[in-house]
Amino acid sequence: MKKIVFLLKKLKATFWFIPVLIILLAIGLSIGLVSLDQVINLPQDGLGRFFFVNSADSARSILSTISGAMIGVAGTVFSITLVALTLASSQFGPRLIRNFMYVRLNQVVLGSYVATYIYCLLILNAIKESDQYTFMPSLSILVAIIAACINILLLIVFIHQIATSIQADNVISDISNIISKQIKSLFPEHMGNELRYENTLNIDYIKSNYSEIKTITSPKNGYFQYIDNETLLTTVTEFNGLVELYFKPGDHLVEGIVLGKIYKKETIADDELEQITSQFVIGETKNAQQDLEFSIFQMVEIASRALSPGVNDPFTAITCIDNLTATLCKLAQVQFPSKYRMDEEKQLRIIAVTLKFEDLLDSSFNQIRQYSAGSTAVIVKLMDALLTINQFVNTEDYKNALLKHAKMVLNVGKTSLNEEQDLKLLIEKHKQITA
Repeated sequence: MKKIVFLLKKLKATFWFIPVLIILLAIGLSIGLVSLDQVINLPQDGLGRFFFVNSADSARSILSTISGAMIGVAGTVFSITLVALTLASSQFGPRLIRNFMYVRLNQVVLGSYVATYIYCLLILNAIKESDQYTFMPSLSILVAIIAACINILLLIVFIHQIATSIQADNVISDISNIISKQIKSLFPEHMGNELRYENTLNIDYIKSNYSEIKTITSPKNGYFQYIDNETLLTTVTEFNGLVELYFKPGDHLVEGIVLGKIYKKETIADDELEQITSQFVIGETKNAQQDLEFSIFQMVEIASRALSPGVNDPFTAITCIDNLTATLCKLAQVQFPSKYRMDEEKQLRIIAVTLKFEDLLDSSFNQIRQYSAGSTAVIVKLMDALLTINQFVNTEDYKNALLKHAKMVLNVGKTSLNEEQDLKLLIEKHKQITA
């Protein structure tokens, strides 16, 4: 079931899915309203005469005007979207294009204009006038007018959204919000009952209890996007076996590489192997649903581009560091999942590859530190960030990872800071972390 949810989310993230749904809704609405117009008679006196059309020529003129305007504005909307994507690609990097494409408002606006155009064409075709029979879908025409008014408002909102979406601070804030949501959903990650006393397990002895071993190989080149955790655990438990994985979501796989192994006391059938491998999703690109590093790298890419000689925008890099600091402070407080997953009977069923705090700390600051040489403000900000994170770390492993990065930032400062007072300030901040 979770795999279906993953695929549905992936489908909803495409640029075409929502517009197609809106277009289909418009087609259904046109059929329904024309059918309704056939069975009801709308009043043409009083206020009704100001809202309902009673002339076939007027109806055709109104619908033709609306449909022509909608398809024209749809082209404009599409052009504006492409310009925004071009600017985003050049300023923030091509990997951030998908963030702009997946903005729901952009999809709704494009779908709304095309849907209104198709709706007007269908209603226009339904108008019949002859000596023997006259049909005027007055209610359907009124809905077309209302839709045109709504689309005008949507255009204003769309232009405002495009103007604000390409601002660096807003882009960084959006990515930070995505990361916050991912942290809530991924940590702690439940895939069976997690075992915290990992050192007490004799993994080699547990494996030796299984007589049959079969390797799981990657069927194609691509990125490991998703694992259906619950279904995988249930399947392995039913087989009374053990699965060991060598990769995690976000890793790149080469066709034929060993993805993992299946251990079982009886012969492993091909259909059993298929049931297990069907819980893995491998795609051509990375996906953020189970890959926290993917979103972190998006933030790092913005900071790295900002620190390049051609851009030289340390303020954007500092904003990225601030948001990454907030993320790492949250991560310092969450419970990272164990790589050993148990079933309800406390039997080891899955040996997975999991992220560690040090991995995410490396992903967040390594590249920024490497590009920060010569930028005093960014180097000092990196040390400030580590000093802030230090207030939230609560284990020796976290502390050691933090000290490693503090030492590397200090080394960068010693080799690139020419001002004595700047270096002195950096050393003082480093001493506060090591204290």
